[in-house]
Parts: sequence; structure tokens; C-alpha cells
Amino acid sequence: MKVIDIKQMPEKELVERIKNEQEVLSHLKFRLATSQLESPIKIRLIRRDIARMKTILREKTIVKK
Repeated sequence: MKVIDIKQMPEKELVERIKNEQEVLSHLKFRLATSQLESPIKIRLIRRDIARMKTILREKTIVKK
């Protein structure tokens, strides 16, 4: 997901998206542990997306204050 797209999302949608991505990440980690995951790079990409979303959410809350 690109930063431009994330910045355009409202805060509520960002929070929901972060929760959703964290659930997906936990499922992927489980699949990795059971050797059912084809590409471990997916885990890295999702972790980075979550970090981007959290960073932008934090920026939005700081600017609000």
C-alpha cells in the first residue's frame, strides 16, 4: 500500500485497516510455523504496511493536538 493512499484514509478506517492487517499477519505467521506458507516475503510486506499505517495515524493525532 502506498503512503499517498494511506494519508487519504480517515482515522477510523485506518484503525480498522490496522486491525485487519494484524489478523492477516497472525494467520500468515501460523501458516509459516506449520510450513504451509509459500512465500515468507508476504509477512515482511504486511509488517511494513502496518508500520506505515501506524506512523501516519500517529502523525494525524499529533497534528490534531
